[in-house]
Amino acid sequence: MSDLHTVDLARLVAMIAEEVMAVSRRPAARCRCHAVVEDCCPDRVRPVIDAGASRLGLHAAGGAPRGTAGVIDHTLLKPDATRADIERLCDEAAEFGFATVCVNPAWVAACAGRLRDTAVGVCSVVGFPLGATTPDVKGYETERVLSDGAREVDMVINVGALKSGDFRAVERDIEAVTRPSRAAGALSKVIIEAALLTDEEKVTACTIAKAAAADFVKTSTGFGPGGATVADVVLMRRVVGEDMGVKAAGGVRDLQGLEAMVQAGASRIGASAGVKIVQQSRGQAPAAPAGAAAGY
Repeated sequence: MSDLHTVDLARLVAMIAEEVMAVSRRPAARCRCHAVVEDCCPDRVRPVIDAGASRLGLHAAGGAPRGTAGVIDHTLLKPDATRADIERLCDEAAEFGFATVCVNPAWVAACAGRLRDTAVGVCSVVGFPLGATTPDVKGYETERVLSDGAREVDMVINVGALKSGDFRAVERDIEAVTRPSRAAGALSKVIIEAALLTDEEKVTACTIAKAAAADFVKTSTGFGPGGATVADVVLMRRVVGEDMGVKAAGGVRDLQGLEAMVQAGASRIGASAGVKIVQQSRGQAPAAPAGAAAGY
């Protein structure tokens, strides 16, 4: 191993150790009015959501206020999605004002074309859903979805490398996506697949994502053994602080679930039930969304 790589690894290990110790020492302070973490008090985030912030002050986007819909990536990642399903997803996103549609790479160009004259972005996935491919492949996937019109990229980490303690490999894996994303002015989100990790490994994954200059950390693919939990979102927010986004994905299927994740510290929600959630927020009877039963 070269001296440079030795220095890089030492830096990562030091950062991870510092974050693990900080999280273990730091009590989860509670506000007097709610039984939630103080930084995530609903009285703090509710006015921001109601005002239409799409990132809750993190990576805020311009445009007209979009309310609850503005924190949702309207998601359809099931492998048997048809062109008609994708077109409906885009039309729903434009109608309700979702932050993005999140689709597999094969559909990025079609979505970008259909949403060209709207404020809705296109998000795609890289190394999905296992994360068990090589950095150069993830880098190519990233460049391809960006060239097809994606403005946000959700990548899955190499979980096996993380659990093996190969932290430098994980950082290189993430940088293969964050570097081209940043050059293109696109946001990058790092899926840690929290259900496969211990709490210490979650802290490590978030710390490495931060070191690799990702814009968000994200709980889950929605295809793993478990989805987003309030506890994971709280932990991830405490690790990354206020300078990064936290995306909760997997199992957020109603307004109550969305509010719980936002109160815990999530600044973006990945959901196939976005239409239902927005209709609930408006007091309307929910209709079946395009992404129903999408496993997300």
